[in-house]
Amino acid sequence: MDMMMRQKEAKRGQVMELLSAGKIDQKEAGKMLAVSVRQIKRILRRYRTLGLPGLISKKRGRISNRRVEETIRTTAIKMIGEHYRDFGPTLAAEKLAELHDIHLSVETVRQIMIAAGYWKPKKGAVICVHPMRERRARLGELVQIDGSPHDWFEGRADRCTLLVFIDDATGKLLQLRFAPTETTLGYMHALHDHIVAHGLPVALYSDKHSIFRINAKGADPESETQFGRATRELGIECIHANSPQAKGRVEHANQTLQDRLPKEMRLAGISDIAGANNWLPGFVASFNRRFAVIPKDAVDAHIAYPGSADELTNILSVQIAKTLSKNLSFQHECNLIQVKISGTGLAMRGAKVTLYDHFDGTRVLRWRNRKYTYTTLTKVQRKTAEADGKSINSRIEEAITKRCTTDIKGHKPAAGHPWRKMHIGKPATDSKTVIQ
Repeated sequence: MDMMMRQKEAKRGQVMELLSAGKIDQKEAGKMLAVSVRQIKRILRRYRTLGLPGLISKKRGRISNRRVEETIRTTAIKMIGEHYRDFGPTLAAEKLAELHDIHLSVETVRQIMIAAGYWKPKKGAVICVHPMRERRARLGELVQIDGSPHDWFEGRADRCTLLVFIDDATGKLLQLRFAPTETTLGYMHALHDHIVAHGLPVALYSDKHSIFRINAKGADPESETQFGRATRELGIECIHANSPQAKGRVEHANQTLQDRLPKEMRLAGISDIAGANNWLPGFVASFNRRFAVIPKDAVDAHIAYPGSADELTNILSVQIAKTLSKNLSFQHECNLIQVKISGTGLAMRGAKVTLYDHFDGTRVLRWRNRKYTYTTLTKVQRKTAEADGKSINSRIEEAITKRCTTDIKGHKPAAGHPWRKMHIGKPATDSKTVIQ
């Protein structure tokens, strides 16, 4: 399947495969895709003619017809900044239409003012009542994820965090993994195992932890975390809950696990993270048999990952962009990374390279989709190398200076010295001549 296909298009491909195989009819396909039977016929014709590429939208890469022209947007921002900086979006939109003949909707003006820093979104009223939300219909439509720090080993080992992936439709535990702390690479490891076991979910539902979104004030709205970048490349939607109650499925599961799991591990004699992670699959199967429910729709919403294992590992890694110096090195985490190459390496001077930190502890350096070997020098090693380099250079400079400044009169060779028989290195004049 093409990596450029979006979730909606990939879903259409699955439905068209079922329809072509005769497992469903056109009416059922229309219900699954929420389109008419007439539209199903058109989609099926494109699928039979062009295959999966025929399902990709033809509008891909084109500018929307509803997009505001850049000149109008620039003029509007300028007018608002000069005259309506302290106006509300509604009044600013009215004045732009009345006085400047710029007709924009109130929502467009509001977004322009927010982007320019002239308007701050107002928070809604605090909701005290949290009504029950209906489960999703299919397995894999929504996977709730969370980290639960707890004394899982009851004092037999240090406190750690349990990363929990639970399906919203069925209540199944899809992935459990112990980690020392709640980290980006820990979640990437759990997501990697989930994709290998089940496939790509439609959406992930998490809290507003800094692993999943950037919470800094004044941050670029389009900026994303390493985990957000990975899920975007995989085509997985990320939804951030506004309250713990919104992701009650995983919160309730954490309470149940904190009660049951330590006791189960005590009985099994588990006292470390590595042993617990190897033991967890059996516990998950037992938990799901007891607590999982049947979904409304038996069709699995997971999609098999179309790429290779190496591609998946590279996507689910912390990617750090670096710029090489003239000697093909850069600093990272107080260490000096020196790239090893076979040639001169002139083309790599100033190159933008990417350092991949994988969840298994390995690290790979890439430039233009090629791997490069490197050496790592710690701060102490760097000081030692610099000191050795300085001592060698200083000895060489002293020798050169002494040789160039010494008066030859005080070092006249003897009559039988071999130097008198050599022509290379002797001054053109008599040896008594002093070099200026």
